Amino acid sequence: MKILVCISHVPDTTSKINFTNNDAEFDKNGVQFVINPYDEFCLTRAMWFKEKQGATVTVVNVGGAETEPTLRKALAIGADDAIRINAKPTDGFLVAKELAEVVKNGGFDLVLAGKESADYNGQMVPGMLASLIDFNFVNGCVEMEVDGTSVNAKREIDGGTESLATTLPLVVGGQKGIVEEKDLRIPNMRGIMMARKKPLQVVEATGANASTNIQTYEKPAPKGAVKLVDADNLDELINLLHNEAKVI
Repeated sequence: MKILVCISHVPDTTSKINFTNNDAEFDKNGVQFVINPYDEFCLTRAMWFKEKQGATVTVVNVGGAETEPTLRKALAIGADDAIRINAKPTDGFLVAKELAEVVKNGGFDLVLAGKESADYNGQMVPGMLASLIDFNFVNGCVEMEVDGTSVNAKREIDGGTESLATTLPLVVGGQKGIVEEKDLRIPNMRGIMMARKKPLQVVEATGANASTNIQTYEKPAPKGAVKLVDADNLDELINLLHNEAKVI
């Protein structure tokens, strides 16, 4: 089984976010970038398939040379090789189009991707990719097993989970549950040294056009001041909830 794991290069959620150029561009200065957490869950699951079922695992990213350390980390975790598509990931459709060419040319059976990226939270690339390459698709996946070409999976829905049976070839939009946080792997020194020798191929973009463009960014409004009410002063609490908060 040939597995392709899509890796997004995203800011660490602890980073302080700022914008430049009249709030039209994200300021990357001083920002630490990491593997998208949802993608890391998928990569860990792919490593299980590699170790238990002899699968080969390729990681892929759409981005510039600055994303290569993130791909090298994925190689240090255990992926066999990496592909960087040399394009600026300006929107989800462009990313899906570029990934589609890699899947078509690589003969992959299973494509694992986080259900969304932690920076834009668009939750669109896996579904568009599946449509472009005509693969089966499971989103919000929290559990999966592969037996030959048969796949049993569970996905998160409102109020519970849904069990599904499908077949390869398949695109999966994964999340926490496909593995647990305790199962995530930290690269060890041997893995880091081996990653330096593993192939990282750079392929030029196909020239797909973005369907959207960012006009401006806006930070959330600051939280309002907090009013503290003595626990014994219920009348004041009711008055504030009724006349100021207007929730009762």
